[in-house]
Amino acid sequence: MTSLRDASSLILLQPDNQSWRILMGMRHAKHKFMPNLMVFPGGGVDDEDFLAPVASPLRPDTFAALTRCASPELARALGHAAARELAEETGLSLGFPPALDGLHYLCRAETPADRPIRFNARFFVAAGGLVSGALGGSGELEGLDWYELDYILGLDLALATRVVLGQLQTWLHLDEAGRKSRKLPVLRDRIWVEE
Repeated sequence: MTSLRDASSLILLQPDNQSWRILMGMRHAKHKFMPNLMVFPGGGVDDEDFLAPVASPLRPDTFAALTRCASPELARALGHAAARELAEETGLSLGFPPALDGLHYLCRAETPADRPIRFNARFFVAAGGLVSGALGGSGELEGLDWYELDYILGLDLALATRVVLGQLQTWLHLDEAGRKSRKLPVLRDRIWVEE
């Protein structure tokens, strides 16, 4: 069985009339993991994410949620990785060093054991108004743009992406207190369990 690598993904939101637009792009056909599929910006945690400076720490509720199943050091690194991957893949930034206090923890998903490449991915949500820069990035994500949520749901998506979007829809309908008090969902063996 392949071991899980810690990873972070960031769901950036912009309001759009009665709906939302989400920043996504398609992974290049030559990628080993999820080629030709629409994804959120994100990737694996690197060693540098543990020690890199930040302008502001994670929100207390986000930090508490992450540390249910991660060390404090890993929780901070996960937040930094989300910001770093956003900048690398999209050209948009939470600052240099990044401000992590706008990240909300949504859920976690483990790549199934039958896959050759596996991630233990944490999904964060942040308002698009928190970022600066010009949309561009490294070219790792093609067709990078702000897509309307209903349009995305009509695409052929990976199971994890589709069910994370379902968690996002639930989260968007909660008030601040509801978001802080909810059970934390984990996608494990293709089903949701609570953390």
